[in-house]
Amino acid sequence: MKAHEETNMLESMVVLIDTREKPTDRAKKRYEALEAPYERRTLSYGDYTYNAQLPDGKWLFDDKETVSGYAVIERKESLDELASCLTHSRERFEREFQRAKDHGARIFLLVENATWENLLAGKYRSKFNEKAFFASLCAWLVRYDLQLVFCKEETSGKIIKELLYRDLKERIARSEFG
Repeated sequence: MKAHEETNMLESMVVLIDTREKPTDRAKKRYEALEAPYERRTLSYGDYTYNAQLPDGKWLFDDKETVSGYAVIERKESLDELASCLTHSRERFEREFQRAKDHGARIFLLVENATWENLLAGKYRSKFNEKAFFASLCAWLVRYDLQLVFCKEETSGKIIKELLYRDLKERIARSEFG
């Protein structure tokens, strides 16, 4: 791929947001912080991925009803939401990560308003024991080859966009798209 084609592909990037992500005021702020075009689509797994226009004018995900991204970001708003996913919603959560792994997707787990220190100290509302929570999360990081990102909610939009942009850039550099 020629340099100008790579540049055009990167500049065409659109962030895809899963239709199940509720458009709350908090979400709208996150979308604005993306500083990138975005559209809502049904994603097979994850909350965010990207689409980009190939040099031949086609898009990576042309007219597909459901998108299975190359890289996805699963976003949780807090340790409490993550704890719920690892306990009450564990089977559904596990199926989603397994689908992503089966498709060879790079998976980022982004948890807002969280730190390892708060998890280990039990500084969350859930009754999930901190040792069990820590062990479960570490096991999932290894099992699904997850990249874990803790951040403040104010920075999550910028982080989401940058991670997706960098994944696309790396895949272009490796000539994964022709």
